[in-house]
Amino acid sequence: MGEQVIVCKELTKRFGDFYAVNNISFEVNKGEIFGFLGANGAGKTTAMRILCGLSYPSSGSATVAGFDVYRQQDEIKKNIGYMSQKFSLYENLTVSENIEFYGGVYGLSRAVIRERSAALIQTLGLEKEAKKLVGELPLGWKQKLAFSVAIFHRPQIVFLDEPTGGVDPVTRRQFWDMIYEAAAGGITVFVTTHYMDEAEYCNRVTIMVDGKIEALDAPQALKQRFGAGNMEEVFYQLARSAKRSSD
Repeated sequence: MGEQVIVCKELTKRFGDFYAVNNISFEVNKGEIFGFLGANGAGKTTAMRILCGLSYPSSGSATVAGFDVYRQQDEIKKNIGYMSQKFSLYENLTVSENIEFYGGVYGLSRAVIRERSAALIQTLGLEKEAKKLVGELPLGWKQKLAFSVAIFHRPQIVFLDEPTGGVDPVTRRQFWDMIYEAAAGGITVFVTTHYMDEAEYCNRVTIMVDGKIEALDAPQALKQRFGAGNMEEVFYQLARSAKRSSD
């Protein structure tokens, strides 16, 4: 087993008598693509907020990139990237301005921002679009740019919250090529998705139901365990017992 960059032990988040996250334990290894799945209301969004340093747990323990979720939230934020379905880009700024802005937020020097920005724009093939407003870009390009910006500061971990919502299958496949490349470079990818075919692309998958982890293993192992032909069948077998309807 490699280096563990996320470690959760009996992590719990309670709101009054309601347990949004109920005593979950798992580890994520460096460079791993880790799928975090669950129907609406499963608790995955709440758990992700804790791991991103945006919310405190009620009990249990967790470290992200070696930093404690209770005491070192600022350090966690410096060592992770984050991308949501809403892309986290400023549509009234140009491509170049978005890259420069986030580079500054992440504390990179102007020289580093210039160097990495030029390389990124070339890699994405956006030379002609660099001075265009992000709002003018097609959805797929926004998505690729948002992911690139999320890892611009070369974080240890990037959290992707349903990043491929609303785009076509070809663009989703291209996006996953970028995820594979990031993971090959040592960045750990923690991803939530509603597309069960994407769960097949992960090294390991956890499935949450009503605040608890009901399954955690490699996709192939889960399919064998549940006698399923694909991950959608596995997910359905577990999620159909859920009693909640929203996070």
